[in-house]
Amino acid sequence: MDVALLMNPAARAGAHTGAAMRTAERLRAAGHRVSVISGGSATESSALLRTALDLGTDAVVVAGGDGTVSLAIQQLAGGDVPLGIVPAGTGNDLANTLGMRDLDADAAADAVIAGDTRTIDLARVTRADGTSVLYGTVLASGFDSKVNDRANRMRWPRGHMRYNIAILVEFMRLRGIPFEIELELEGGTRERIAGELVMATVGNGRSYGGGIPICPDADLEDGLLDVTLVRPAGRLKLLRLLPRVYRGTHTSIDEVSTYRARSARLASAGVTAYADGDPLGSLPLHVEVVPRALRVFAQTR
Repeated sequence: MDVALLMNPAARAGAHTGAAMRTAERLRAAGHRVSVISGGSATESSALLRTALDLGTDAVVVAGGDGTVSLAIQQLAGGDVPLGIVPAGTGNDLANTLGMRDLDADAAADAVIAGDTRTIDLARVTRADGTSVLYGTVLASGFDSKVNDRANRMRWPRGHMRYNIAILVEFMRLRGIPFEIELELEGGTRERIAGELVMATVGNGRSYGGGIPICPDADLEDGLLDVTLVRPAGRLKLLRLLPRVYRGTHTSIDEVSTYRARSARLASAGVTAYADGDPLGSLPLHVEVVPRALRVFAQTR
């Protein structure tokens, strides 16, 4: 096969590059032709990947986190070219949901070599101006999007601990935010929710922030989105909630409501939504599931 290996344009050294090169070597040893793509920016990398696809690439492998994977998702969705992932970013939530371990270059290459694929859902976000973008993991709005904001501004520490510190800092500023939400539920009925929320998340996958299972029952292949809403409570009560969020056992708490939906419309003044580690835009936004949108290489071990 002709394989295009897309590297994170912001990470050209260290473990990220090492994992990418190990994957390339293993694929070449198995007889595949590998072209490494790494532009100077996300826009340049996307353009290079588009060119590779137009020239007839058989498979795409991404070495990076959810943000870099998102670059490939925008190009591959709805097509037949499968995606492999080397989890080598700050947050590797889509890869981890698919069963891949951080920086496991050998397993990523072996999945491509084996050639087995599965087809997963994606979510499409449409902004107020009509533009849209796809994501694979979880859309965050409210407290969790403020955590993303802060984590992205931080230069230290690296990895998952950055999110943990950002959570603690934003927790001290926590307050309810007025939301208006409209859901098209699994059975086709609609539900409207209005009032103060701490956060509203819409999951295609189950986790964000480097492994926090905010939508613990989400299934990448069920044709539905999992919506998790958290209502305000005292800081002490919410502080006790945090460990349960990390364990994925928070959905039974009174202040937490969950829904399975085909689409969701979120509106709240001054709130920016994030997904796959990147800002998507200010609310209001419309989110809908795109069933069976992306072929991915299945994990082999």
